Formats: sequence, structure tokens, C-alpha cells
Amino acid sequence: MRLAEACLPAQLPDLPLWGGRTPPPVGQLSVEDVATMVLCKPKLLPLKSVTLEKLEKMQRAAQETIRQQEVAQKEQQQQSEQ
Repeated sequence: MRLAEACLPAQLPDLPLWGGRTPPPVGQLSVEDVATMVLCKPKLLPLKSVTLEKLEKMQRAAQETIRQQEVAQKEQQQQSEQ
């Protein structure tokens, strides 16, 4: 028996499968499920992502290197002026 033939109303048994109600027409689905909320554990998100922290660390290191180069350059200028 094919699936389409299994759903024909003529082949439904005469048992009260629908609780005394009229079965839904062929092709329609009747679902009486009540939707309920399911609460789950909240997910904590970091304020900064790991990638952002790495980028900030790289930027601080680059700024510190530039600052050191500027200080060294000023010292060389002062020594050359003497």
C-alpha cells in the first residue's frame, strides 16, 4: 500500500479515533499542542571578544614602540646639538 493510499478517508476504521469529533479533511493536519515557554540557562557573553583584546594589545605594543623610537630620536638630536 502506498503512503497516499494509506491516508484516504475511505480506509479509516470506524473506531472513534478522533474522540467523537469529525476527523479533519484529507490533506489537513490537526495538531492540538499547547506551546509552552522553555527556559534555558542564560549565556554570558564576554564584554570584549578575544580577538578584540588581541588587537588592542598589538596596538598598545605598537604605540609603545613608537614612543620609544621618538624618545631615542630626541636623545640623538640633543646629543648631535652638543
